[in-house]
Amino acid sequence: MELTLLGTGAPAGLPRPDCPCASCATARGELARATTALLVDGALLLDLTPGAAFAAARAGRSLAAVRQVLLTHPHDGPPVELPVGLPTAGRVADGRSLTLISGHRVRAVPMDAPGTGYEVTSPDGERLLYLPPGGAPAGEGTGPRYDMVVADVVGRPDALAKLRALGAIGVTTDVIAVHLDHDVPPGPELVRRLAAAGARAVPDGTTLIVGDYHAVPDLPRRTLVLGGARSGKSVEAERRLEAFPEVLYVATGGTREGDSEWAARVGLHRERRPGTWRTEETCELAPLLAGDGPPLLIDCLALWLTDAMDRVGAWDDAKWAADGRRALHERTAELVAAVRATRRTVVTVSNEVGSGIVPATASGRRFRDELGRLNATIAAECEHVLLVVAGQAVPLRG
Repeated sequence: MELTLLGTGAPAGLPRPDCPCASCATARGELARATTALLVDGALLLDLTPGAAFAAARAGRSLAAVRQVLLTHPHDGPPVELPVGLPTAGRVADGRSLTLISGHRVRAVPMDAPGTGYEVTSPDGERLLYLPPGGAPAGEGTGPRYDMVVADVVGRPDALAKLRALGAIGVTTDVIAVHLDHDVPPGPELVRRLAAAGARAVPDGTTLIVGDYHAVPDLPRRTLVLGGARSGKSVEAERRLEAFPEVLYVATGGTREGDSEWAARVGLHRERRPGTWRTEETCELAPLLAGDGPPLLIDCLALWLTDAMDRVGAWDDAKWAADGRRALHERTAELVAAVRATRRTVVTVSNEVGSGIVPATASGRRFRDELGRLNATIAAECEHVLLVVAGQAVPLRG
């Protein structure tokens, strides 16, 4: 089954008309994207947008053989422009199927938001799933695994998580991001965001073969995300796992009786996480890293180190000199060894504190130094290391 993407952008396109944002300002040339529309084997057109005939011509394709035009967008979606000779655009009712004269079978997939998704099966059995912007499949049934999924990966990463949980997306499924808007700057940042979700983007006019093997981006098994206070490091870490189901969020900060400000911080983190994630509040990381199970998101090493220093009395100068240093280094060595040996996917967050004001106390300087050493040793065990500065993720490794 041959799929040509006549457009890959959001309903308003990219750049948006008259939008002054930085993402739109850089979306030029090959980074510009028309409203998403798909041409399947020259016979089926999914979404009919202004300029579709010219887009097909630019891609070296023709709409002359199109026998069916189906819409996915909500009824108040982007404008529809019907070129001369094309059949009238229509919509299949949710759950109903349509067999085309070309031999393709189309089933309308119910969505959890306005719009219609389509599952297309070729005469040879390849399976394609195309979802509208802002939509994810409703219900639990999707059938066998798809060869290709074309969806709003940036806007609805939870749709991929659901499809993965159902087994509809496997390790060989090619996931293509469309409906791309100005939420993410085009170029390297978009590539990095999509790779974290196991997806990729292609330029407008690209023709793909559904069912052909394509290397699917792998999520690194161990990732360390560093950053200062309010830099966006926790959001970046969560983003790296939001397209995958059954994540275990490991909160090392615990609870603090009577501290309403801390409770508000914890509450904001919880509200941001997908509902399918579980949370465990613990600083006993080695057993979790040694066990089997879903990916871990550990937030954060700075709070883990605070707990470790509490346990060995490292804040007291005399205790530190006597046996606190040795005891702390034994505990950190145990954690580093567990990270090295783990078979789980792990994303760890930590504070980068060595670039600020020198602490006024010996214990403060001790914490700063030990966290710097811990970050360096954990980073050495990770395939991917990111530094988040002012909300921008800068790859340091991988």
